Amino acid sequence: MKQMRYILTRPCLQEGTLRLQKYLETTFPESGPAVFVDDRGREHRVEVDRAAGVVRGLQPLYHDANLGVNDVLMITPLEPGRYSVEAIVKPHAPITTPRPEHQRPPEPRRVVVTATPHVREVRTQYPQSQPQAAPAGPGQPSGRAERPASPPPSLPEAPSREPLVPVTEQAESTRPAPRGATPGPLPETPEAQLAELASLTGYRLSYAAPGVARLAAELGEFGYVVHVALSEAACRPGWDRGADCRAVLTAEGQQLGTPRLTREALSALLEHARLAPLSPLDLRPYWEAGDLDLKAAAGVSELVGAHLAQRGAFSFVLLTLAAQPAHSIIGLPRLAERLGSGVNPAELRSILDTLSRAPFLALAPLPGGQYLLRSGVSEMLRDLAEYADGVRRRIRPATPAQAEPDRTPVLS
Repeated sequence: MKQMRYILTRPCLQEGTLRLQKYLETTFPESGPAVFVDDRGREHRVEVDRAAGVVRGLQPLYHDANLGVNDVLMITPLEPGRYSVEAIVKPHAPITTPRPEHQRPPEPRRVVVTATPHVREVRTQYPQSQPQAAPAGPGQPSGRAERPASPPPSLPEAPSREPLVPVTEQAESTRPAPRGATPGPLPETPEAQLAELASLTGYRLSYAAPGVARLAAELGEFGYVVHVALSEAACRPGWDRGADCRAVLTAEGQQLGTPRLTREALSALLEHARLAPLSPLDLRPYWEAGDLDLKAAAGVSELVGAHLAQRGAFSFVLLTLAAQPAHSIIGLPRLAERLGSGVNPAELRSILDTLSRAPFLALAPLPGGQYLLRSGVSEMLRDLAEYADGVRRRIRPATPAQAEPDRTPVLS
C-alpha cells in the first residue's frame, strides 16, 4: 500500500486531530472508527470524520511519541479501517557557532561618571533669574562690591501642566473595552448572545421581523446578510427574504430540514470571539455550509487556536530573548536550539523580521543569520507601551459608518 506523509501543525497537537487534506482523501475513504498502530505495536482507537475533514482521538499517540510541530507521521493503510503509523521526529538545529573551550576573562566595562542632561530634562529646566549685585556702601569702592550670599539650593521648578479635564460618564461608556477583559459569564438569552457576538465580530445587528435577527456584514463587495430565526414559530413565509444566509436557532440534538444554528454552537462561537479576533469573513463559510453546530464550531476553534498559537510563539521568542543582555549578538542557530520544537524555523525568521521593523526596532539584522539586540526586551516593551499609550490618547472615537438601506422588507 502507498505510504502517505503528514506534517504535524500546532492545532493538530492541541486538538489531538489530523486534518484530512486533499491528498489524504483516498487514504481515508469512509467515516467511522479506525485503528492506528504505532511503531511499538500499540493500537490507538481514532474516529474518521470525512464530513468535518478530520481524524480525532490522536492525543495519546502524539503524547506517547513526544511529537512536536513539524514532526512527520508516515501513514500506511494495512486493511480497511486499520493503519500503520510511524513517527519521525525532526532533529534540532545544529550548532554552527563554535563554543569557546575556556571561558574568556571578563572584559573591562566602561562606567559613565559624568553625563549630560537628557533633551527632555533640558526642556523642563527653566533658567533662574540672576541675583542683582548689592549696591556699594559708602565705605566700599564700587569695583569691589561684596558678593551676595549664595541662596540656599532650591529644587528645580516643575514644568507647567495643562489643567486636567474630567472624563464624563458618556465618554467612559463609549471607550472600547479590551478584548480579553470581557467580564462575567456568557449571556443567557439568545438575543443577548447575538448582540455580544455582533459587537465582537463586526456585524450590525437588527431585527427584520419579530423573532428574526438580522446580522449584516457591511463590508462593501464582501458584505452579506444572515437571518437567524430565534424559534421555529418565527419562520413565517418570507422571513428569509433579502438574506444571503439563513439559520434557525435550535438545540444541538434537534434536526430540521432547514439550515440551523444550535444554541450550543452560538455559545461556543461567543467564547471563541472573546479569545481571539474573528471577522464576518472568517464566519461566512460556516453560515453558507447551512449547519452551524458544535462540529462546525470546532473548525472555528482551530482558527482561534492558530491565532493563540501564533501569539504564544511570539511570546516564547520574546521571553527567550529577554535572557540576552542588551547590545549583544544573537545567532539564529543557537536561538533555534534554545527554542527547541516550540517554534519552527520559518516562524522564527518571521518573528525576528517583525521585531526588526517599526515599531519594535528591537533587532538589527546582521550577515550570516545573526542579529544585534539593540536594547533589553523589558526596556523595549516599556517604550512600546508608552508609544501605544500616546497613540491611543490621540485617537478620536470613530463615527459609525453610514448604514445602507434596509434590504429586508417588513413582514406582514
